[in-house]
Amino acid sequence: MDTQQSSIPLLKLRGISKSFPGVRALSNIDFDLESGEIHALLGENGAGKSTLMKILSGIFPSDAGEIYVAGKLVILDGYEAAMQVGIGTVYQEFSLVPFLTAAENIFLGRELRTPFGILRRREMRELSAKLFERLNVHVDLEAELRHLSVAQQQFVEIAKALSINARILILDEPTSTLTPTEAQHLFAVMRDLKRTGVGIIFISHHLEEIFQICDRITVLRDGENVATVPMKSTHINALVEMMVGRQIEQSFPAKPMRSGLGEVVLEVDRLQINRHDPEDSFVVRAGEILGFAGLVGSGRTEELMAVLGVTPAHHKVIKLDGKVIRLNDPADALAHGIGILPESRKAEGLITSFSILINISLNRLSSLLHWGMFVDRGRERREASAAAARVGVKTSSIDLPVDSLSGGNQQKVVLARWLSHHIRVMLFDEPTRGIDVGAKAEIYRLIREVSASGCAVLVVSSELPEIVGLCDRVVVFRQGHIVATLEGDAITPEIVMLHAVGGERTHV
Repeated sequence: MDTQQSSIPLLKLRGISKSFPGVRALSNIDFDLESGEIHALLGENGAGKSTLMKILSGIFPSDAGEIYVAGKLVILDGYEAAMQVGIGTVYQEFSLVPFLTAAENIFLGRELRTPFGILRRREMRELSAKLFERLNVHVDLEAELRHLSVAQQQFVEIAKALSINARILILDEPTSTLTPTEAQHLFAVMRDLKRTGVGIIFISHHLEEIFQICDRITVLRDGENVATVPMKSTHINALVEMMVGRQIEQSFPAKPMRSGLGEVVLEVDRLQINRHDPEDSFVVRAGEILGFAGLVGSGRTEELMAVLGVTPAHHKVIKLDGKVIRLNDPADALAHGIGILPESRKAEGLITSFSILINISLNRLSSLLHWGMFVDRGRERREASAAAARVGVKTSSIDLPVDSLSGGNQQKVVLARWLSHHIRVMLFDEPTRGIDVGAKAEIYRLIREVSASGCAVLVVSSELPEIVGLCDRVVVFRQGHIVATLEGDAITPEIVMLHAVGGERTHV
């Protein structure tokens, strides 16, 4: 941060408060952002970060408090009002249209037109090209967005925010879907923007990133501002304690001591996604957690989707409890007692506009029928309430819509649905993506409880500490295929990474 900054902050919040029915989301929040500063905003899911950012973006009105931009009091009574004062937001969930080009997305709703209403497409492409040149990013301006990589889509979102001449840029979990190399490129772009005087609010659950890129850190807890500290005067353990109000000495539950191997529950034999691929095989046993590890793009999720029948496979043999079964789609998996907590909980795991109650009951409505015709609402409510309590969903009512919950609690709702259904195998795809450190510990405990009940558990994760700390055995992927299976003392970060980046293929 420039030491010669003006004494007037670029952004100043004073006494911001916000309540929802039954929930006090923010209480008397003060926050400053300087010109040319990257300021981290940390907190557990449900701490109030998203609510505060939605107030700054004009989506929610505050109940009390004042907002100043460059010393001037502003009223952010809508998204347009936020844009007009130079506030641009890049959300964790992209707000882009996949069938439009990058330029069309950047100017969506603000299209440039001639006096006769004709789109000035060439001018919009030229302005878009200049934005990407500023970001030092190559994007095919003729391609539809759905054909671009996730990283390119992320930069389209940033270019869209900069196209309004944003002086204040809010980045909400921008690295959650990026590779380490792509994340470093993003950080370089952030530093360049910082040098031009742009103030950046950076939200991330990856605390190591905070120390790479940020100048100051503000921590929220239970809707209150706990502290604002210079990055150089703090450390990760102190931040975690501020976030959760307690020390987290052990995130991962202890791995059980085993006197012998459990019986094989799920067996995948000779799986080939494409005709000329090598054959992959693996098993998952009762009471164990099997990890799928590997770099982003290594084929972990693709193999999981092929097993479930979400995507086609050239060849596969699937056995459940020793019997061959057909898995042509997720409905087949459900019928055989195989559950999945998907990577994208909002797009694939939940109907966010529906209540918590309905989301938990979705998989088993047929078992709740009264006289074979009507859902027994009393029983549905009792069982859904019990399932929500079992996984620790924090809510004032299970009748609230799921999108009123934090990311960690949304993940618990998906898990509650499966735990109220009879399952033999539970598959977790990136179970803690976008979830804070405190909620992660709860998710890990719940995963271990599921395995301890005798269920076979498979976890796909991009986080190496998660794979090492949680899993009993680990299958490592590289270039789309299994290259090693590790267990016991061989499950270390060094050995997993060795195989992930270039280990020899082994028989499994």
